[in-house]
Amino acid sequence: MSKLFCFGLGFSAEALSARLKREGWEIAGTVRSEEKAERLRGLGYEMVTFEGPEGKAKVLRLLEGTTHLLLSIPPRDGDPALEIFADEIGALKSLQWIGYLSTVGVYGDHEGAAVDETTTPKPEKDRSKARVEAEAAWLALGEEIGVPTQVFRLAGIYGPGRSAVQKVQDGTAKRIVKPGQVFSRIHVEDIATVVAASIDKPRQGAIYNVADDEPAPPQDIIAYAAELLGIEPPPEVPFEEADMSPMARSFYSERRRIVNDRIKSELKVTLAYPTYREGLRSLVPPQD
Repeated sequence: MSKLFCFGLGFSAEALSARLKREGWEIAGTVRSEEKAERLRGLGYEMVTFEGPEGKAKVLRLLEGTTHLLLSIPPRDGDPALEIFADEIGALKSLQWIGYLSTVGVYGDHEGAAVDETTTPKPEKDRSKARVEAEAAWLALGEEIGVPTQVFRLAGIYGPGRSAVQKVQDGTAKRIVKPGQVFSRIHVEDIATVVAASIDKPRQGAIYNVADDEPAPPQDIIAYAAELLGIEPPPEVPFEEADMSPMARSFYSERRRIVNDRIKSELKVTLAYPTYREGLRSLVPPQD
């Protein structure tokens, strides 16, 4: 019996877990709240809340028998799963595969140029620097214990309940324009496809850019979502005048075009949503 354990069973990990559960896998993991743990238990998953070293014993009970380990907790002053559980993970005789969900933010700013997995990361933000360190630490652990370990650098994630469609519907969408700005993105179901393909074809030290085929200006995505819904799009707002949180504004400080050739050539992945157009069309509710 195959068993997936997710440290941080969030949006992306849920998409993968649902797919593997249908194939007969056992699913276990950690989340931050008891409310979410209860919801996932209702799906047949074994779940506990992540409480740091104090909650170590209850996590170890669920780790037992894990064949595939997925890491999805953002690092803060180090990777908490690695710092607390490295020895126990290394001692898991059942373990066959480790996957780490990272971010394309590790590449830093390339002024709109294309980047692939051979591009040396040059993170500028503290959160991206922490990701680079966590990637290296998990790859080193995998090498040390002889378990194939892969890193997935995810572009901007969207999917059901979390997309421009919902933002346009609820009136929170902003059409912010910064000349030359593009973002790469990826539908959550395509993330699940890529990770599942890696499970079927593991390679120690593999790094995969997980993005769709078309980096695009963010205002275009909002405009297309509005068009699909038959709603007038919000007015364009120059970046300099936009009311944005510091976190949101920080994303606009970097430009790069993510190249995704490796997931196709090596993992033989065919994206269900190769551009934002297919992805957003799939998220528009049926019209009466």
